[in-house]
Amino acid sequence: MDRTYFSAEKDGFFGAYFANEEASDRVVILMLGDDIDDRMAVCGVRWIHSKGCNALTMAPDKKDYGHHSYPLERFEKAIAYLKAQGNKKIGIAGASTTGMLALVAASYFSDITLTIALTPADFVMEGFYRDGLDGVRERPGDYESSLSYKGEQLPFLPYAYRHPQYWKMIQKESKEGGDMIASRKLFDESERLHPLQEEEKIKVENIKGKLVFVGAEDDVLWDTCKYIRRMQERLSSLPHECEYQALIYEHGTHFVFPQRMLEMMLPLVSGLLVRFAFKAGKKYPKECKATRIDIDRKLSDVISRW
Repeated sequence: MDRTYFSAEKDGFFGAYFANEEASDRVVILMLGDDIDDRMAVCGVRWIHSKGCNALTMAPDKKDYGHHSYPLERFEKAIAYLKAQGNKKIGIAGASTTGMLALVAASYFSDITLTIALTPADFVMEGFYRDGLDGVRERPGDYESSLSYKGEQLPFLPYAYRHPQYWKMIQKESKEGGDMIASRKLFDESERLHPLQEEEKIKVENIKGKLVFVGAEDDVLWDTCKYIRRMQERLSSLPHECEYQALIYEHGTHFVFPQRMLEMMLPLVSGLLVRFAFKAGKKYPKECKATRIDIDRKLSDVISRW
């Protein structure tokens, strides 16, 4: 696929634009995978293209797999570029940490009229690094937010643990549960030690257009369904202009990707990734697949109606 690359230094954001072969005035900003053109990102683009939209992938930086002090101004720059390309409708989609990021970006910038958040949190997370310090895969920042705007750190929920205990606790939880990675207890403990404050919550009531939350009860990274329900409660109690929909499933793990997108990532063996990564995926493979098929159908319908 043809693509145009952008750098934070030159263009104000790090990303790649993939114009659809079929002319379109709709575009979705995608934040999937660890880079702007790795396999997950490109397969996400193909899935979005199949829905008749252009796509712009974004990430923190080249080979930077952490999320810390990510400037929301990058979305302003990206949106200006997308409009210049003739895009009249702008959407955004993210999964896991970027599911949280998608919600925050949409709450700040009203040009975004479609927001898809897979396994999101309802609060701004503390930042984390994946720089290999002391041989660990991931470590928290020194009380640094995952996001910033106009030079200011966004208020965040601090992690319960510091480096190196942070990664040791994730490893312990993962081993005990039989998962590739698990941190649900870490997030529960973080909230116990630091009850969530209003300033740390994502202001989902400011989001425009269509808003879709997606999560599964057996997610072991964090209790995303609890977070989604809290956002539903927030929207039901506050004035808002968005039309929201929550897709909550009993089984699906943290990988609640549309089935066709997952098949593009791993032809013929797409289900094996979920079974290998999470105990629930191994125990309930049929149920997890049924979840992904339903997500694919419902998100496809949402995008077609947008």
